[in-house]
Amino acid sequence: MTKVFPAVLPALAAALALGSAGATDLRIYPSFTEVRQPVTATGTSLNVTLPQSAWESVLPGSLDLEGLPFSSAAQTLQSNWLSGLEGQTVYLRRGETTEPVTLVRARDLLVKDAEGRFFNVRFEDLSFSAAPPLNPQSPSQTLTYTLPRAGAGTLTYLTRAVTWSPRYTLNASTAGANLTALADLRNSTELAYDVQNTELYAGDVTVQANPQAEAGFAADMVMRAVPTAAAPAPKIQSQGELRGLTRYDLTTPFTLPANSVITLPFLTPKLSRFERYAGLDTYFGTDTRTGTLNRSYRLEADQRLPAGPLTVREDGRLVGQTTLPDTRKGGTIDFSLGEDPDIEYTRSAAQTAQVKDAKGNVTKTTYKVTYAFESSKDRAVRAEVTERIGGRVIIIDTSAPVKNQGTANLRVDVPANGKVSRTFTVVIDNS
Repeated sequence: MTKVFPAVLPALAAALALGSAGATDLRIYPSFTEVRQPVTATGTSLNVTLPQSAWESVLPGSLDLEGLPFSSAAQTLQSNWLSGLEGQTVYLRRGETTEPVTLVRARDLLVKDAEGRFFNVRFEDLSFSAAPPLNPQSPSQTLTYTLPRAGAGTLTYLTRAVTWSPRYTLNASTAGANLTALADLRNSTELAYDVQNTELYAGDVTVQANPQAEAGFAADMVMRAVPTAAAPAPKIQSQGELRGLTRYDLTTPFTLPANSVITLPFLTPKLSRFERYAGLDTYFGTDTRTGTLNRSYRLEADQRLPAGPLTVREDGRLVGQTTLPDTRKGGTIDFSLGEDPDIEYTRSAAQTAQVKDAKGNVTKTTYKVTYAFESSKDRAVRAEVTERIGGRVIIIDTSAPVKNQGTANLRVDVPANGKVSRTFTVVIDNS
């Protein structure tokens, strides 16, 4: 019987022998990972053992054994390390003294002292003759495959415990701007993966939900740097598009430690367009409004950008954060980082004409909309207003009529410490 692990905890390594297997391949998606582990069975049984926490992250029905036929598979819950000490002597610390006691039941740490008294203790107060493994109270699950013959194959499964995500930094100054990205690879289980081949996928992929895996990452998750002394740090290279997904490969093998985050340099796209402006996205109405415009940006990049958080820095100082959506190559990204109190606007709408039908019902109304801008900045700023207008037929200035919803766009340069106004005409035809 061969015992094979996609990765082996120190806790299990002492008790179970590792079978003949190569390093793991990972295909990492934004919310799950496909684990592909070569396995070899020298007999007619193959055991796969993982800690209970790792099994809880495996998507139900995703386990498969490729290239190695089997007649059945049985999953069983294995006792934890501490259960193996039931009926044996352990040592209990009480104040400044330590006394031998018998471990009666590992599940609730029931012990019996020399006088025959039973009571429950804390694990932190126990000591042992041999060093315990990591997570000695955690059980494990074993999947036993019954095989018609010995052979080699690939164990595959989907897990929520390993994911990746990009994060971006936009560095801007008076000289221009550049956009860089890092990739965070997360492993939230007690398994350390020795990874041979790694593929990262960006895009929308739907798989079966696993509610047990939604509890979040382990509390002791730590950020780790990729070691560079023993081997070159992996680099991420784009491999193009796959049916609407973007694939990236890591160039070298590496280890993904248990309960860790590894961060790697990702993309450095060239910005074919970068603009700052004071923006306002609003709706049509007949009321008078005043307010401030928003600090807004517009980007276009020469690469596809997977969705992820964006940090914006101006002259090295943090000015805000937002989230970039999945964006195609050359796609326009508009976002705002909050209000700019130095640029105020006043909006008014005046009715200039009205048409009624034979029954006296209003069928067509014409409005003159005026925006007045005032800036207290010591430099000129471009203001952009997008106003959405509903109606059966809408005509904005001299544009062609549109149905249901029209959009008025204003673009104006507001002078330094100055004022400027712009108007547009709206015809709403509900006849």
